[in-house]
Amino acid sequence: MEIYTSWWEEKRSAYLYAIMAKNEKNMLHKKLFIDLKNAAEKQAHIWEKKMQESTLQSPIEFVPDIRTRLVATLVTLLGTESMHTILSAMKIRGMSVFTRYHSEHKHTSLSASSNLRAAVFGINDGLISNMSLILGIAGANANQNFIILAGIAGLLAGACSMAAGEYISVRSQREVFEYQIAIEKQELEEYPEEEIEELSLIYQARNVPKTEADKLAKLMLNNPETGLNTLVREELGLNPEDLVSPYGAMISSFISFAIGAIVPLLPFLLGNYSWNLLISMVITAITLSIIGAILSLFTNRNPILLGLRMLSVGMVAGTLTFFIGKLIGITV
Repeated sequence: MEIYTSWWEEKRSAYLYAIMAKNEKNMLHKKLFIDLKNAAEKQAHIWEKKMQESTLQSPIEFVPDIRTRLVATLVTLLGTESMHTILSAMKIRGMSVFTRYHSEHKHTSLSASSNLRAAVFGINDGLISNMSLILGIAGANANQNFIILAGIAGLLAGACSMAAGEYISVRSQREVFEYQIAIEKQELEEYPEEEIEELSLIYQARNVPKTEADKLAKLMLNNPETGLNTLVREELGLNPEDLVSPYGAMISSFISFAIGAIVPLLPFLLGNYSWNLLISMVITAITLSIIGAILSLFTNRNPILLGLRMLSVGMVAGTLTFFIGKLIGITV
């Protein structure tokens, strides 16, 4: 059954390459997809021989499933570049022509930058979410104890929800990557020469002369430490270093949301005073402005404008929940 699956995946790749080549305007990419189609057909033929040797009945013809037909339709409508992430997940090679990988040091910096940005957004979500909840409860004229109870419940519920969502998201991404890497490893062991040829074709699509592309591909794959990583990066457009721990992502999401959610709750935890709500709104507004300014580091925008925009978003959310809470309080 494993042999049949490998045959079917190569035939599916060839089918999609034909669609991609037909709709590709970049001539270098078009040539790449045509060459990869031929390579996939060649590898499918290898699997057909293995089926015959294993006394398995060779399939009469390839019939694409519903998912493959849907992706082919979307490629026709939207183009290959728009679909390159989905195509990578389907083990379609050559997607790295639509992505750019730089040096190891720069990638590490970008990864750290992405983690910092995710943490900032997590804090922002917790801040706006719990401040809105507190304002809604306060609008309904609830007492201090009820506000604290609701605030803590909102913090825990939101943090757990964020953590669960992040775990599922990262776990799913990791499973896709692990599956693709396992298949690529198997193919590298089964037919290394064909893998070298495909890698060379990808380099040629980037304007590398054929002779140099062949040498570079052989050099990459002759080194067992970098060969598999190179194939995964260049053929699938995936980055093995993106196999982050789902548990780490879950914990960081929980913590970042909780940090943001505790800010508007702090004044109420310090004592029962009439100015608690006002202080809560002030420190939330200041924190939102700071978060907006920090986000400007990632967007190269004016920090003051981004701070004001973030503050405005928080004010709209808080105002709506306050008046909804007030309306409910009056009705009840």
